[in-house]
Amino acid sequence: MKTNKIIYTLISLALVGSGCKKALDLKQQGVYSSGNYFRNEVDAVNAVTGIYSILPEEDYIGHAESTFDTPSDDYWRSGDHGEDEGIENLTYDASNAAIRYPWKWRYEEINRATNCIINIPKITAISTAVKNRSMGEAYFLRAFGYWRLMIIHGDVPIITEADYTSLNFNVPKSSIEDVRKQIESDLLKAVDLLPESYGPVDRGRVSKGTALGLLTKLYMYWEKLPEAIATGQKVISNPAYALAANYADNFTRANESSTELLFSIQAVQNVVQNDFTVYYIPRPWGGYGFSQPLQGLADEFEAGDPRKQATLLSVGDKVDLGDGAGLTTFTADLSATGYAFKKYAVFNTEANGGGVDHSFAVPLMRSADIYLLVAEALIRTQGAGAGDALINQIRHRASASLPAVKNAGMKELIHERRVELAGEDQRHQDLMRWDKKNIVDIAAIYNLAVSKAPLDKSKTVTFVRPKNYYFPLPQVEIDKSKGVLVQNPNFK
Repeated sequence: MKTNKIIYTLISLALVGSGCKKALDLKQQGVYSSGNYFRNEVDAVNAVTGIYSILPEEDYIGHAESTFDTPSDDYWRSGDHGEDEGIENLTYDASNAAIRYPWKWRYEEINRATNCIINIPKITAISTAVKNRSMGEAYFLRAFGYWRLMIIHGDVPIITEADYTSLNFNVPKSSIEDVRKQIESDLLKAVDLLPESYGPVDRGRVSKGTALGLLTKLYMYWEKLPEAIATGQKVISNPAYALAANYADNFTRANESSTELLFSIQAVQNVVQNDFTVYYIPRPWGGYGFSQPLQGLADEFEAGDPRKQATLLSVGDKVDLGDGAGLTTFTADLSATGYAFKKYAVFNTEANGGGVDHSFAVPLMRSADIYLLVAEALIRTQGAGAGDALINQIRHRASASLPAVKNAGMKELIHERRVELAGEDQRHQDLMRWDKKNIVDIAAIYNLAVSKAPLDKSKTVTFVRPKNYYFPLPQVEIDKSKGVLVQNPNFK
């Protein structure tokens, strides 16, 4: 685990005198540490912005985190990362590189957030509004780091403010129950401190609705269904987090200002590469061609559901790559499965130079997800039909011609989550939490997906309970801890 206390260093190097001065003659203009950096409002805002900057990292949300959904029946891993095969087929061990990559970034996010939580309250030259907002952002982003650790690994170390101050980072794992309590505590604070929405200058920062949305998801994974309903309703009932008018609007350049995007990766063309998007785009179009949708996902969409066309590219579809060549045809050689995710194939116009659009805001959490989680909680606590109104809002947003569900149970809810959130890294975790409650048989679902996959795909998923409910801790972190960290059960 990365253990260094975050230091914000600003060094200006300037040549003094003639151009023949050597590097050793350069004068260091200033050094800032966590002890002297936090002086005013600008410093607080910049420090918090530094937490967000971790999200687009290729080995974090930029790509590595999405790898953990590859065992699902929605897609084949594709790509040239050998470590992904072990994740997809659930044959990994604790030395798998894909398990190691995002670990340090989750804790980097936690460390940066904790640094802000400790130091921003000490600033006096700051408005109350900006201080509260900045603290709320830090609490949310720390909770998100722990959320990803908990979802993937279960029991993980919690680094407290006291640990951080004393530089005591080599601590044992906490139980998943305690990790959930830590996430809940941070999110409740974030809800109290964050604004409901932002103006254009601060677009992309997390809001009160973002914190409420993740808290709803936490309660669902915690099996606290009444709490999930009460929390999620605060998102659903607030116009500030309304669904986009059209489903496809969530996956266009214009989505940056969408009320539905509760949380997203923000990037800037020619400044920050949006690896998340790049990984889904076919290689000849400037991407890497990973995570190709399987036929089973395509078959899940009902006839007349426009979400299929908005979600998937299939052979014969036309796309404008912005290269001045007009519409380009999606051909069979662009994907081994015959499909790619259209919702991430976003390109600049010819006037803007064409090519992959790195300013596209990648959705990490949408209001639609929360609608369906509340619908699920209602069905599971009140019975079939209790979630009909919410499910139908999602369906009729997609198309008024889709038939309304009536007396919907978990079968209908599971279908709706699959087609609404396809490719958004929810499927594998959804199936696992439902399997734990005997709502689905994840092993049977995955066996069926393998049997339907083309024979040249090496997707051979065998789900073993309870081993595969969580991934192991990276072996390198176990080794570095000198016995403080203990490996998850079934991986020793």
